[in-house]
Amino acid sequence: MNRYSLGVDIGGTFTDIVLLDLASGHHESHKELTTPDAPEVGVMSGIQKLLARQDVPPAQIVRVVHATTLFTNALIERKGARTGLITTEGFRDVLEIGRERRYDLYDNFLELIEPLVPRDLRREVSERMRPDGSVDRPLDLEQLERQADALVADGVESIAVAFLHSYRNPQHEAQAIEYIQARHPGVSVTSSAEVAAEIREYERFSTAVTNAYVKPLAIRYITLLEQRLEEAGIHTGMFLMQSNGGLVHASEAKRLPIQLLESGPAAGALVAAHFGREIDEPKILAFDMGGTTAKMSVIDDGEPLVAYTFEAARQKRFRPGSGLPVRISTIELIEIGAGGGSIAHVDHLGLLKVGPLSAGSKPGPACYGKGGAKATVTDANLLAGYLDADAFAGGTMTINPELARQAVSEVAKPLQVGAGECVPGIIDVVNETMAAAARVHITERGGDARQYSLLVTGGGGPLHGYSLARKLRLKRMLCPPSAGVASALGLLIAPPKVTRVKTMSRQLSTLDMNELEAAYQEIEREAIQTLAESGVDRSQPSVRRYADMRYLGQGFELVAELPAGPYGEGTGETILDTFGKVYLSVFSVKPPVEEAEIVNIRIAVTGKAGGEQAISSAPAGQVAGAPVGHERRTRDAYCPDLSRWVPMPIYSRPELAAGTTYPGPLILEEPASTLIVGSHGHLRLLPNGVISIELTERN
Repeated sequence: MNRYSLGVDIGGTFTDIVLLDLASGHHESHKELTTPDAPEVGVMSGIQKLLARQDVPPAQIVRVVHATTLFTNALIERKGARTGLITTEGFRDVLEIGRERRYDLYDNFLELIEPLVPRDLRREVSERMRPDGSVDRPLDLEQLERQADALVADGVESIAVAFLHSYRNPQHEAQAIEYIQARHPGVSVTSSAEVAAEIREYERFSTAVTNAYVKPLAIRYITLLEQRLEEAGIHTGMFLMQSNGGLVHASEAKRLPIQLLESGPAAGALVAAHFGREIDEPKILAFDMGGTTAKMSVIDDGEPLVAYTFEAARQKRFRPGSGLPVRISTIELIEIGAGGGSIAHVDHLGLLKVGPLSAGSKPGPACYGKGGAKATVTDANLLAGYLDADAFAGGTMTINPELARQAVSEVAKPLQVGAGECVPGIIDVVNETMAAAARVHITERGGDARQYSLLVTGGGGPLHGYSLARKLRLKRMLCPPSAGVASALGLLIAPPKVTRVKTMSRQLSTLDMNELEAAYQEIEREAIQTLAESGVDRSQPSVRRYADMRYLGQGFELVAELPAGPYGEGTGETILDTFGKVYLSVFSVKPPVEEAEIVNIRIAVTGKAGGEQAISSAPAGQVAGAPVGHERRTRDAYCPDLSRWVPMPIYSRPELAAGTTYPGPLILEEPASTLIVGSHGHLRLLPNGVISIELTERN
């Protein structure tokens, strides 16, 4: 009996589904319009269509992996649960005081982020832990009872408990959680010590509240989807993608949904890293463009960069400090309000702008014929000749060029140009927006964009990647198999992963290495146990150790990966030397201080990946060119290099012969995406199925 895995990625416009044969590595995909009001409806509709088309019985599905933007959207749109906070007496305003910093010094109308919990739902109780973890004042259970009852009476669905210094001793928080659960079993509860056992109260409080805010939504949605899968005959556990690029079982995801905020984009970065390793490309700029947003991540030496703090729902997209701080590990990404559904408009200065507002899936771009009347990037791509109107989204829907032309004409009127002249402008504006963001993203990390190859994924990545690569002056662009559903494919190669963190706050010179080893072993056991409870094979897991470190006198830390244990005599010097190298790589010079502190220790325990070997074994297309006597199909399309419409030859991926070079301009069609190559590009299919486009005569 064949065995299959399903990868499901819910985006703002489309829900992508990939079916992977674990024996052969062959995979098929399907795109379904996202149903934002009830995401599980679109998911199940797409799964059933794909299984029926491939004649695969549901019982042969042995693994389901899922990523969703549902929880991120709930934060941005403020559609989470009514949430309360119970905290230490005197600390109810930590969420509003924050770090007492203005994220923009020169904005006289600065809008600070509103806390997820209003002040009247933030309650205090008498209790106090000292910084060393000893009890200064015991928890007043009678006061806790009154405050919890009052919050429930106010209609609160979820309660976050965040006490002072609970990262050092979580005893009072554990007492409070147990008491509230027993008294109000229908209310969701979150302990800050379980979510982020780290020093710094504002960040820990914010993370706990954010988890509490989305937790009821996560429990309802994940439980409902599990039920729908069971009803459809798919009797297997479901895993969800975390922001750090690892998988967790549905039960752990319900407990800590905060870990899922960037799940979809993380999967796209994973698949880019996978194919980069296969072709020995050490530096990759992963570019994923969907229907609502574009995402970019930097991959060095085969691994995406990881950040250990995150800001959700920023007031201003590129302004650090303008969002909700969340202490989770996440693949480092930059998101740009540029997707297929991004709306083109003329601003008050008479300038053409694109995004960040999006038509989404409802009503969608004008060409969808579902009620949308505003011109979008997809409408412009259709009129530019890049898309086949009769075979859009893998043939799951047709799109209407006349509706697109009407919408673009409305944008063109105030510009005093025709629709045909406006189309290249819309495409170029959105490309320049993405190029500018990429330059900043790489430069801020001390890199040079010209040293990277651009790997494009998503429905829009292959359409816009060529022009983006030219603007960034890159030499090479890569397009993997099934690029249009790459994030869903990335879910199937992701390993199960559990991370843990613990605050130490000790000077390295006075820290007993045996004590440090014991602390690492403690959180390692917890992580491995969580993997085991999720049904994951915990034999021979990969264990990586990290530490948040700083030189004595500094206020903030850098995360350094440390050597594997066990630690003993002489390890302190090795750790100091390792941190020094990391510090130099970031700042280029070290301070004249030889003493360092370990603030937090971290661990990442990774299990065996599910489908990476299967995907790697999938063969590339090998049919060389069009049959003899067959005239190549062409379509008039706008060539970005030549700045005019030209007849572009159309290929499909199975027609390409590995090793053969195909000069641009050309259009390459496959079920879930369309690749555009301009006149200065030369396309070649690599043996593993990745398409390489060499760029010449760069600007």
